[in-house]
Amino acid sequence: MSGVPSVSAPRHTAAAAAPPLIQADLRQRVADVVALTKPKVQILLLLTTVTAMYAAGSPSIWLVLATVVGGSLASGGASAFNHWYDRDIDAVMERTKDRPIPSGRMEPHVALWVALWLTIGSFVLLAWAANITAALLAMAGFVWYVVVYTVWLKRRTTNNIVIGGLAGAFPPMVGWAAVTGGFAFDSLYPFAIVFAWTAPHFWALSLLILDDYSAAKIPMLPAVRGKAHTYRAITIWSAITVVVSIVPVVTGAFGPIYLVAAVGLGIELMRRSLLLGREGTREAALGLHLYALIYLSVLFAAMVADAKL
Repeated sequence: MSGVPSVSAPRHTAAAAAPPLIQADLRQRVADVVALTKPKVQILLLLTTVTAMYAAGSPSIWLVLATVVGGSLASGGASAFNHWYDRDIDAVMERTKDRPIPSGRMEPHVALWVALWLTIGSFVLLAWAANITAALLAMAGFVWYVVVYTVWLKRRTTNNIVIGGLAGAFPPMVGWAAVTGGFAFDSLYPFAIVFAWTAPHFWALSLLILDDYSAAKIPMLPAVRGKAHTYRAITIWSAITVVVSIVPVVTGAFGPIYLVAAVGLGIELMRRSLLLGREGTREAALGLHLYALIYLSVLFAAMVADAKL
């Protein structure tokens, strides 16, 4: 599941960095700024933040709102930087070629400025409305996504998602810290679950858009090691996810309500992973990818139910 592949993504070129600029109206410009923040991706990140907050305690609605906004700003800043840095490979992938920069509707430096100000706003808001620990954890997630994943790993190794996936695991820790006032050991449980879950979830998606990754020479696992290897890796990491999800019950952090959900959800996750390995169809990959979203959402909801009931 590891190793440095023989292919690498193209470097930035002048043409990719500065496509012919297309004049857009105000509505389109606003929509493009919003698109920089990848709002659809943020939904699940914010869900893990909010559920972690209620699993950790009984936050006020104002603290929840401030933490959600602060987390959204941090995630949006990281995404905007990703738009700026990956503008060359975005231009050659069907899925991303209509993004603001490669489409020519936005100059690259605009995305970079958006990333800067969103990140600053996130840190200030979280430090003021929550606490410095929550602000630092959000910043750590930003740095991991921007520096470790986007700049260092994404174009160099098939481990890009395994290691880079840590970035998406920070939001529940941010929420937990916002409620408890600082770092809490129990926040490592949702952190570890999201980290393990990211690999099978994203590899299932990568199977669906394999042609895009191949065209951009991004060393995603199926593009380098092949589909059969990816099926095995998905099954292994799905099993790791299930085991990690049960650890909090063993340690006494979560109770029977959570355990029932973790076991039931885990059985279905393994079934779908094994089905993908057996059938190897696009339908099975899509089914696993979509189910993984349900899996994480319901599992984190179960954490709240277990804490409150």
